[in-house]
Amino acid sequence: MRRRKSLSPFNLSFLDIMFCGFGAVVLLVLVINADTLRSRKEQHEDLRAEVMRQELEVRAGREHLAEVKNSVRVTEDQVVITQGRSREVLTLIKDIELELADLQNLTLARKEHVNELQSDLKTLDKENRRLGAELEADQEQGRKVRKFEGEGNRQYLTGLKLGGKRVLVLLDVSASMLDRTIVNVIRRRNMDDATKRSSPKWRQARKTVEWLIANLPPDSSLQVHAFNTKSFPVLPESAGKWIPVTDGAMLGKIVGAMNKQVPADGTSLANGFKAAAGMLPRPDNILLITDGLPTQGTGKTGKKAVSGEQRLKFFEKAVKLLPKNIPVNTILFPMEGDPMAAVLFWKLAVDTGGSFLTPTSDWP
Repeated sequence: MRRRKSLSPFNLSFLDIMFCGFGAVVLLVLVINADTLRSRKEQHEDLRAEVMRQELEVRAGREHLAEVKNSVRVTEDQVVITQGRSREVLTLIKDIELELADLQNLTLARKEHVNELQSDLKTLDKENRRLGAELEADQEQGRKVRKFEGEGNRQYLTGLKLGGKRVLVLLDVSASMLDRTIVNVIRRRNMDDATKRSSPKWRQARKTVEWLIANLPPDSSLQVHAFNTKSFPVLPESAGKWIPVTDGAMLGKIVGAMNKQVPADGTSLANGFKAAAGMLPRPDNILLITDGLPTQGTGKTGKKAVSGEQRLKFFEKAVKLLPKNIPVNTILFPMEGDPMAAVLFWKLAVDTGGSFLTPTSDWP
């Protein structure tokens, strides 16, 4: 048998010391570990509180971020809307600028137009004054379409009907128109044509025709026929035509042709009225210038002397040839030895709705 080793007290004490030291170390570790755990727990709790605080801040930040995003979105929408409105406003501004430019141009044009109108108004005012002066002169001369030269005031003649659209002037160019007395008619009948044309009675008859023409309405037409043993237009080229009284050239020719006529032969009122009835269209007013009853009918009588009774019959036959509903206005230059002329021509005026007058020796 092996022999047991003997225990050394030194070895036991060392182990005890070692175990005690180890135990002390373990105890120290435990103590330190407990403090560490406590400290860690406290730190952990502190960190959790910080984390919770941070989480709360993050949550609040997220909520705020969401609000900010919403606000940004709303702002962006408002920016888009504002941009759209801005474009509309810019477009409207451009349109307004264009309209303003048009209005400025229109204003300038209107100003120019106003200036033109003012200029025209001044011109019209001057023209109106000129026409007013001419109108006053025309009123002094009467309502005339042709100028008539004469001495003194010749507008005292009243009662003569000068109206009508178609006015026929029948001018007696028989030999009796040379003078008021039979003796002087016979004496002048044997003179030259120039002397015959210058006889006072014939000049008065021609002036009477000129006065009638000058005082006809401006919208009427005219024809002048002469009659003695036959009837004919004083201006051959006007035959079958109605000459407007505003046609100064033709009226001048008519007056010129009338002034060349020389009174001659007998008086056929029937041929004058027959010519009036044959006109197309017919006259609606007849102005008759004569000096007495007719001395023959439509044809020659073959007699040198004609009685008063025969002249009455010639007159009655002539009136039967007169177209109906046409007024006859007679201007009678009395002839001696013909007392019934005034009565019968006055009756003719009454029957036809015309007028009758015998002018003074100084008219027109």
